[in-house]
Formats: sequence, structure tokens, C-alpha cells
Amino acid sequence: MSGRRWHFLLQLAPLAAVALLWEALSTAGIVPENRLPPPTRVLGGLADLVSRGLPPGSHLFGHCIASLRRVLGGVAAALAAGIPLGLMMGWSGRLRSLVNPFVEILRPIPPLAWVPIAILWLGIGDSSAVFIIFLGAFFPILLNTVAGVLSIERGLVEAAVILGASKRDLFLKVLAPGALPAIITGVRIAVGVGWMTVVAAEFTGVKSGYGLGYMIMTARDIQRADQIVAGMFVIGLIGFGMDALIRAAERRLLRWR
Repeated sequence: MSGRRWHFLLQLAPLAAVALLWEALSTAGIVPENRLPPPTRVLGGLADLVSRGLPPGSHLFGHCIASLRRVLGGVAAALAAGIPLGLMMGWSGRLRSLVNPFVEILRPIPPLAWVPIAILWLGIGDSSAVFIIFLGAFFPILLNTVAGVLSIERGLVEAAVILGASKRDLFLKVLAPGALPAIITGVRIAVGVGWMTVVAAEFTGVKSGYGLGYMIMTARDIQRADQIVAGMFVIGLIGFGMDALIRAAERRLLRWR
């Protein structure tokens, strides 16, 4: 057995142990099934979501695609705004002093606190959900980018300036690559926050009738705890897969480290 396969099995072992313990506690009646259904019932609920859908006809794949589209839209907007601003704030102490008060006032406000005003501005639908995800993802990306720029050795920056690097080259060839490890960390955090935020944003309602948060709320309304937990499991699985993709990209982009 290869080392990689053995490592994978070792990672699965704790999950299997928890699932077996969970099943045993439910079978023994220690954990009420109506509060926390056992894994076998959760798998049955997951099969129903795949085959029948919830609401009927709205299949799990469509819910996943809708939520994934909202998360990617919000995170992409946060990247487009957070990285350039973070690079400029890291480079310019004056700009950092001007912007920091706004950042420190807005950053502690939970994205969900923006839900009422997002609905007021943009209505119920994808636009308000993407806006709320953007707010949740923006600050981790911005602050990690600033921290990444500030961690670059000043000697490297000064050497580039002395050698005649233009501002464009300085940003693209010195600051951005030097801050890349911190930026990727910010992206990983932002994606996690995006998934937490999209589910809550979908709780308020979606016009399309698709979204994992919307699906979980529908399962709650009909008291299908197995499908609620199945939906939570799917969210965790998609989040795990996205994080694995980001880490794979990180290994490829940062081979020089």
C-alpha cells in the first residue's frame, strides 16, 4: 500500500469511528432520532434529495449549483476589490491611515446584519445574496493582502525601485508575488465565510427556489431532520473540496518557497 493511500485511510479512520459511535448511540436510544438522526437515516435522506428533490422536483444538484454560483460570484467580487486595495494600502502608509478607520468600523459588523438593507437595496434574490457574501469575503482578503505586502522585505522593494521598476512592475512583479502566500490564506478564509454566509442569506428566501440554505429551511418546515443533516453534510463536502482545490493551486503557485 502506497504512503499516500495509507495517509488517506488514516484521515478517514476518525470519521468512520465517529459515524459508528453516532449510529450506536442512536440505535441504543441515547440520542433521540427525531433530534439527531443516525447516519443510515441521513444517507437515506441524501438519496431522497438526489432522486426526488426538495421541494419535489428541485433536485440536490440544482441546489448545489445555485449556492456555488452565489459563493463564487461573491468571492470573485471580493477578490477584484480586496486585492488591489490591499496592495495599495500595504504600499502606502498614508492610504492605510485613511482607509483603516472605515475598515475597522465595518469589519466587525456580521454579514447577516446587512441582510435587511441588502434586501431593501437589491430585493430578494441572487443579487442580495452575492452582495452579502461579498461583504463576508472582502475583509479577510483585504487584511491578508495588506499583511502580505507589509511582510515583504523592504530591501527587495528598494532594490526594485533603484533598478528602475515602474509602479506597475513594482505591484505586479514584487508586491503581488511577495504577498501571494498571505492572499491565498485570505482566499481560503473568504471561501469558508462565503459558504457560511450564503446559507444564511438563502434562509431569507430566493426567487429561483434553488439553494442549499433554501433546501435546508424547506426540510425544517416539513420536519425532515435527516434531510437537514444531509444538506449540512453536502455543504461541508463542497467546502472541503473547494479548500482542497485552493491548497492544490497554492502548492503549484508557491513552488518557489
